[in-house]
Amino acid sequence: MGSDSETEKSQKERKKTAALAPIAKPLAGKKLCKRTFKLVRRASESKCLKRGVKEVVKSIRRGNKGLCIIAGNISPIDVITHVPILCEEAEIPYVYVPSKEDLATAGATKRPTCCVLVLTKPMKGELGKEEQEKLKAEYDQVVSEVSELTSSLI
Repeated sequence: MGSDSETEKSQKERKKTAALAPIAKPLAGKKLCKRTFKLVRRASESKCLKRGVKEVVKSIRRGNKGLCIIAGNISPIDVITHVPILCEEAEIPYVYVPSKEDLATAGATKRPTCCVLVLTKPMKGELGKEEQEKLKAEYDQVVSEVSELTSSLI
C-alpha cells in the first residue's frame, strides 16, 4: 500500500517537471520550494503579497521591492516572459517554482497563479513588530538562498 502512494507521488513529480517551461531558471529545489511557499503563506496572511502578472508588473514599475516567485508550468509561456527581465532591471530577486497550483494554494487563492511578489512591508496599514520581524527573517533567508542559486547558474 505504501509503495503505491510512493509511485503516485513520483509520477506527479514527473508530470510537474515535464510541464516546465524551458526558460524556468533558476528553478527552486524541493527544500527551497517548501521555504518559498511558507514565505508566500506568511506574506499572504500579513497582506504583503501581490498576485498575478498584472499586479506584479504594476508593483515592479512603481518601484516596490521584494521577491518575485514565478510558476514554471505556465502555458503559453509568453504570458510571463517579460517578468524576469523587469525583475533584473529593478534588481529584484526572482525564482521559479514547478507548479502554479501549489503557488496559488500557498497564496490563499483558489485560482492557479502565474506569479507573486512578496513585499517586505504591507501596502496599507502596519504589521506588529513581532510579525514584521518573522516575515523579514524568512524573507532574508529565502532571498539569500535564491541569490546563491542564481550565482551558481552564472
